Amino acid sequence: MTFSLCFISAVHAEEESTEQEMPAPLQGQVELGYQRHTGNTNTESLNVNILAEYTSGRHRTTGKWEFYRLDKYGGEYKRKSTYTLQSDYKVSPKGYIYSSFNGIDSKYSAYFKDYTFSAGYGYQLTHTDALTIELELGPGYRYQKPNLDELDDDDLIFPETVREPIARGNARIDWSLTKTVTLGSDITVVSGDSNTLMTTNINLTNDITQNLALKLDYSRSYHSRVPDSLKKADSATSINVVYHF
Repeated sequence: MTFSLCFISAVHAEEESTEQEMPAPLQGQVELGYQRHTGNTNTESLNVNILAEYTSGRHRTTGKWEFYRLDKYGGEYKRKSTYTLQSDYKVSPKGYIYSSFNGIDSKYSAYFKDYTFSAGYGYQLTHTDALTIELELGPGYRYQKPNLDELDDDDLIFPETVREPIARGNARIDWSLTKTVTLGSDITVVSGDSNTLMTTNINLTNDITQNLALKLDYSRSYHSRVPDSLKKADSATSINVVYHF
């Protein structure tokens, strides 16, 4: 969407006239919304998401922080924070190298810590005002430490600490259906000896004003290995109010 196109524009601007207007180097958004989880759990949550991106020449740095307060039916609640950081550097008109980090910290859910590091190569299949498609592939490392005091029968993890090399792949699509409606999709696969996890996110954003939008979001996670009697897939649906800055 806006962030990927900003990265592309910054690179091409180096080859164009200095009189051409440059996009703002810093862009971001804040989301506040409600989320419903289905699958192995039946919960509701309030979530806050903050995303920012800074572009300078051939460099693009993106960071995101998400906070969830999950309420299970019956009064139980848990809190969880997730955060991602990625840095990209353009090496050709369509290619770039990347390094990324994804982390989960919580004292009240199944994992104390869940960290994934990766670095590799990214390629932009297309980058127009209407459609952007980016693919990434690279090796990495995964560290997971379960919270044995908080594990429930419906948690999709095993009571073991994981330290292993991984392979990571990602496909991201941003498609402007109209001037105010954008369809986004993000698919990530992380594979190691302990498990393979595929996460899929599909969102539809409708701009209400220049800075305000309404966002519908569907996410699904699929584990190749789960404890007995549990489903391999979980999903969540959310509706968020988005403020762009």
